[in-house]
Amino acid sequence: MTSPADILDLVRAPAALTVIGDTLAGGHAGGARFTGRSWLLPAASVLLYSGGMALNDYADRDLDAEERPERPIPSGRVSARGALAVVSGCFAAGVALAAAGGGRRGLGVAVPLVGAIVLYNTVAKSTPFGPLSMAACRGLDVMLGAGGASRAVPAAATLALHTAGVTLQSRGEVHGGSVGVAGASLAVTAASAAAAATGDRGAIDARPERSTAWRIGSTLATIAASAAYVAATVPTQLRTLDDPSAGNVRTATRAGIGGMIPLQAALVARTGALGSAALLAGADLARRALGSRRKRSDVT
Repeated sequence: MTSPADILDLVRAPAALTVIGDTLAGGHAGGARFTGRSWLLPAASVLLYSGGMALNDYADRDLDAEERPERPIPSGRVSARGALAVVSGCFAAGVALAAAGGGRRGLGVAVPLVGAIVLYNTVAKSTPFGPLSMAACRGLDVMLGAGGASRAVPAAATLALHTAGVTLQSRGEVHGGSVGVAGASLAVTAASAAAAATGDRGAIDARPERSTAWRIGSTLATIAASAAYVAATVPTQLRTLDDPSAGNVRTATRAGIGGMIPLQAALVARTGALGSAALLAGADLARRALGSRRKRSDVT
């Protein structure tokens, strides 16, 4: 019988913390203030991401039986039919919450986002267009928070760029990567950090009544979050540049996924939304704590 723990493993529950900031970054960049029902949008994002993770395992179940037999479906802990039920449930609930939290505009982004997730997992993933396809998913997730507002495009592009780099790098997780890909990943990280630290300040420029101290605090928080992003990603990428073995690539990929959160925090902080930036800092601490606990359980 499938347990709740097996379902959480199927949807990569700890990794869901890395998408909460997508809608926050998009919403604040677009000038929105997260109050009331708009807080349903991060929850919608988590559900859509979880459905995508389950779909990933369903689509890869035959390959995983050879390369990653410990995963929920090939190990027999979750049936293929059960995985599809999780996919359908997550997508339906995610779209419903997007509509409830963002109205017609939220629904207008959520539906193509589901289509992009399905396209990536069933068609594009193993093609040369895989990284771009995955980047489109992340970019649309950011735009979900903004209801499609054009002012959020720079924030969406920054997170999409980082996603493309991580996805390209992840292709060497099983058989190893290459020095060229490792170098490209480093270049993407540098570009993403620069874009987050120096890009459009969005809502902060639209609210001249804010004090100078508040603006200085936003700038310092942006710099700190950008530095945290670099610190979270660059060391493991440098190791893959020296030795692009499968183990090093897996470590760098996990670091890149986790690095989404401080990157999101930088994008949020530069708009002056320091409360949301602090929330993301807390989510990053929670993710790290969960990761440490998982490593200890693997050792014991």
